[in-house]
Amino acid sequence: MSKKPLILGIETSCDETAASIITENDEGNPRILSSIVSSQVEVHKEFGGVVPELAARSHIEKIDWIVQRAIDKSGKEVEEIDAVASTAGPGLVVCLSVGLSFGKAFSSSINKPFIAVNHLEGHALSPKLNSNLNYPYLLLLISGGHSQFLNVQGLGKYKRLGTTIDDALGEAFDKTAKLLGVEFPGGPQIEVFAEKGDPNKYDLPKPIFNKGGCNLSFAGLKTAILRISKNIKTEQEKFDLAASFQKTIEEILYKKTKIAFSEFQNQNKTKEKIFVVAGGVAANKNIRSMLTNLCKEENYKSIFPPMELCGDNAAMIAMVGLEKFKLKQFDNLDYPAKPRWQLDEEAAFLKGAGVQL
Repeated sequence: MSKKPLILGIETSCDETAASIITENDEGNPRILSSIVSSQVEVHKEFGGVVPELAARSHIEKIDWIVQRAIDKSGKEVEEIDAVASTAGPGLVVCLSVGLSFGKAFSSSINKPFIAVNHLEGHALSPKLNSNLNYPYLLLLISGGHSQFLNVQGLGKYKRLGTTIDDALGEAFDKTAKLLGVEFPGGPQIEVFAEKGDPNKYDLPKPIFNKGGCNLSFAGLKTAILRISKNIKTEQEKFDLAASFQKTIEEILYKKTKIAFSEFQNQNKTKEKIFVVAGGVAANKNIRSMLTNLCKEENYKSIFPPMELCGDNAAMIAMVGLEKFKLKQFDNLDYPAKPRWQLDEEAAFLKGAGVQL
């Protein structure tokens, strides 16, 4: 029996220090041997958001220990590792540089190939860690830094169908939570608040709801939340605003996803219609339920990563590394950090004022 590839993945694009070892089973499906994630929530809580310099310092302090722990937990020896995959972008450049430099040094020290990974591609392929996923598929990537619909044709082959023209959905959740007095990171708490509130209490705007294809916009919604939050006096009003926000987001995603379905089908004539939702916001149970029901209505197969793989982790980075290793797609040790790195590198930059929709 031939040796199965053993890949070390490293992730430090923002405020999680993560390392993972993955391999394949006898059927050729990925198998996670270890996945270690160290959060920096306590480091940044008092500042209400991620401070890049503090995040980088924390990565430097922990990365050696995190990688060693991942190797130990995998039950494998360093000499058995076949390649090292590190996130090279997008993200905070001071944070990216820590994991990227460590990965390069580690691969050089064991004389094994180095693979630079796009963090977004990690999210795109994360469902492969627990599902049999065939190309092509429609991907909705929703996280703290990104919100976009992508036609995924294969490894490294992405066609963007729609994106946010201003803020990411995860950022909208976190900012709304902050305005409601929830400590950082407050996004996940919105769903908890929403369960106690009246979703019809506040009529919130849905920017570019009736135009722009499946492009998204959340800046105007955040502004409305800011205005209303200034007049909130009771806990129940907080719950009502959270519920109204959650409902509005679901309505936006429902309509924009239906448009994305149509565009995806125009580009792909395959019989099997697959819809993948990935990124940190994919852990929102109400959004999961709504999109699952929509897929049933439209005859799509819905696939979500496990909850523990929705946020930033190194198993998804190792997953991309495994795919690239099998294709012998290796990178040089001078590969730079890329704070901006689109999956669809031919797509127009659509962020900021003046975007024509």
